[in-house]
Amino acid sequence: MAVLLDTCAFLWWLEDAPELTQRARQAIIDEPECLVSVASFWEICIKISHEKLWLPAPVEKYIPDQMAANGFTQLPIGFRDVCRVSKMPFHHKDPFDRLLMAQCQESKLSIISADEIFDQYGIQRIW
Repeated sequence: MAVLLDTCAFLWWLEDAPELTQRARQAIIDEPECLVSVASFWEICIKISHEKLWLPAPVEKYIPDQMAANGFTQLPIGFRDVCRVSKMPFHHKDPFDRLLMAQCQESKLSIISADEIFDQYGIQRIW
């Protein structure tokens, strides 16, 4: 079964950051299909534009290069994903995380995330 990396897990993986747990690291290594949502790319770009995030290269080069180097697959945002957001309870208000949760529910994915709120949506969370 494929896993979805949330935005922080994706960035922490790329940075080899200590915030990423050993269990999460091992799941990324062991899983043959790791997905990163277009929603995460959008969130990253917004944070860059607000000067809350800096990458070592321009985003339009860095993200595709890192996706390819790590063998990650881009998860597009589908109409059904967006519609599912309208049916979700508001345990979490962050629109990017809500979309990631909807994508997990819609595609029956586990998520690699430190965010415990995913547990309230019945999503298998690896951390």
